[in-house]
Amino acid sequence: MTGGEVARKYLTMPYAERGMAVGLFGGSFNPPHEGHRLVAEIALRRLGLDQLWWMVTPGNPLKSRSELASLSDRIAMCENIARDPRIKVTAFEQSLDTSYTAETLAFVKAHNPHVRFIWVMGADSLKTFHRWQHWQKIAATFPIAVIDRPGSTLSFLSSKTARALSRYRVDEDDAGTLWKRRPPAWTFIHGPRSAMSSTALRARPAE
Repeated sequence: MTGGEVARKYLTMPYAERGMAVGLFGGSFNPPHEGHRLVAEIALRRLGLDQLWWMVTPGNPLKSRSELASLSDRIAMCENIARDPRIKVTAFEQSLDTSYTAETLAFVKAHNPHVRFIWVMGADSLKTFHRWQHWQKIAATFPIAVIDRPGSTLSFLSSKTARALSRYRVDEDDAGTLWKRRPPAWTFIHGPRSAMSSTALRARPAE
């Protein structure tokens, strides 16, 4: 893959109308795969979202960048697998000059005061969520939806984050009301799972 300049439209925050429910699904997506698409589709359906912003980040501060594909390549790959028109692939975080989710979400909230956002992540991220910078602030900014991933179904019961936020957990049957709730509020959503992972894909021999 060869990197190129990122198109301007991806560096601008997507537009959402007043009162919309919007999911924020962020990650390095290096590369994106069927599991990511499945998380996005489950989130759209179970959370009752009007949009889902597929946020391709410049890089994860907790991961090495030695194998990180260019931002333009990762955007293109996400576009190729994001099949629902409600999904908006974006890399506006690049324009903010930050790799920290807490800062990004604070910016999103400040510029969209009349939009209801939910932070969406796979259950595999829940295990290390307490290591994210200002993770408590993230939980206090927007409700969080954790989507099931292979090998991570039980992690929400034992993770530091799940224990710390246990009293704010919303029953899965009420996931469709999460966007209406005042944070901190979170839910764990079971559903179809894909065993695909970015790590495994990067380990495959080049074709």
